[in-house]
Amino acid sequence: MARLALALAAALVVAGCQQQPVDSSEPTAVTVEKLTLELPEGWQRTEPTSSMRKLQARIPGPGGDAEFAVFHFGEGQGGDVAANMQRWIDQIEFAPGADTHREEFSANGMTIYWVNFSGTLKPDPMTGQRERRPNSRMLGAVIEGPGGPWFLKAVGPDATLKGQRDAFLRMLESARPE
Repeated sequence: MARLALALAAALVVAGCQQQPVDSSEPTAVTVEKLTLELPEGWQRTEPTSSMRKLQARIPGPGGDAEFAVFHFGEGQGGDVAANMQRWIDQIEFAPGADTHREEFSANGMTIYWVNFSGTLKPDPMTGQRERRPNSRMLGAVIEGPGGPWFLKAVGPDATLKGQRDAFLRMLESARPE
């Protein structure tokens, strides 16, 4: 059976077809530019839509799909933490009482800065988003360590990402330099 699956996968590659993402019942270890982390259960890797994205995944949920991406511009590149956090803040119009959580912690010898914002995502020509998206959420992180920094960002419907907060944090805690 394993040989049949391997032969089918090889045939798809030869034919130029892409395999669909496979739901996983457990987190999946992925390595991105010398950083390994555990992609949460149910998050489905997809082909990056830009050369700036080193990893991309779809996050299915009750509000519709959210999108996750990892960016790495080279060791010491991509701007400092404060500038990136401010850029993310500027991408959201916060409603009164909206979630605006920011935190810093250490894991596996690295410093991790993360945010949890909710509100209306503003149009952003850099990402190709053309319209305002109310009831949205952003989970973002900057991981500093050997070979970094890495920038991780999940954006999508609040109803989907609000329930992914703990999974996102577990993923950040699992991150380790390679």
